[in-house]
Amino acid sequence: MSHIHPTAVVDAQACIDERASIGPFAVIGPHVRIGAGTTVGAHCVIDGHTTIGQDNRIYPFASLGAAPQDKKYGGEPTELRIGDRNTIREFCTFNTGTAQDKGSTTIGNDNWIMAYVHIAHDCVVGDHTTMANNATLAGHVEVGDWATIGGLTGVLQRMRIGAHTMVGFSSHVGKDVPPFMVVDGNPLAVRGVNLVGLRRRDFSDQRISAIREMHKLLYRQGLTLEQARAAMAQLPATYPEAAQDVALMDAFLASSVAGIAR
Repeated sequence: MSHIHPTAVVDAQACIDERASIGPFAVIGPHVRIGAGTTVGAHCVIDGHTTIGQDNRIYPFASLGAAPQDKKYGGEPTELRIGDRNTIREFCTFNTGTAQDKGSTTIGNDNWIMAYVHIAHDCVVGDHTTMANNATLAGHVEVGDWATIGGLTGVLQRMRIGAHTMVGFSSHVGKDVPPFMVVDGNPLAVRGVNLVGLRRRDFSDQRISAIREMHKLLYRQGLTLEQARAAMAQLPATYPEAAQDVALMDAFLASSVAGIAR
């Protein structure tokens, strides 16, 4: 049987895998599903229609699956979905979605989420992200794979943070952050390419060169966004290894509603 501390309060309808572990004084609601190998620390509260995958480590005092902090919320059965192998540190708060959006807040796999991080309703967080202490995502935010968000950073509702980005400490994210960039400040400013992160992930020299060219086209040559996108479309001819990186950037730019950080 799953290891459930005798002081934990686990609803009889909750579905807890026999290889999961629930710590002392934790409270688990009736619509919660927890996968194999996941450990839930002391005093955690997991409620709502919340599904948590395998091998997650949830530290004490986290609140996962509470109702969204949205005045329009009327008790609809929205959900929170968390993937596998995530580390969720103390006092994190993740809310379920709203009926006005997709009805789900989604967190992927292998994320490193430090203490006091808030992930609001209808956010979509990819894989391998890092969020430092007190990073705060407002509703409907999207965070791409391998993004890093510095401590005490606030992200405005509906903003998007692209894959492989680095957002510096105590920043105000009020525009979309294109993939591969380093940004910080209030107002937010682009500082360059996330070279450290790309090299850690074994990006080839050719791919990095193409990404640096994309940065120049967006930020150094005085081009309009459409002119920069047209010039980027030619880069795979010179840097064939970077074709997917160019496609990722173009798709991000094409779908930006709020405008990108400049």
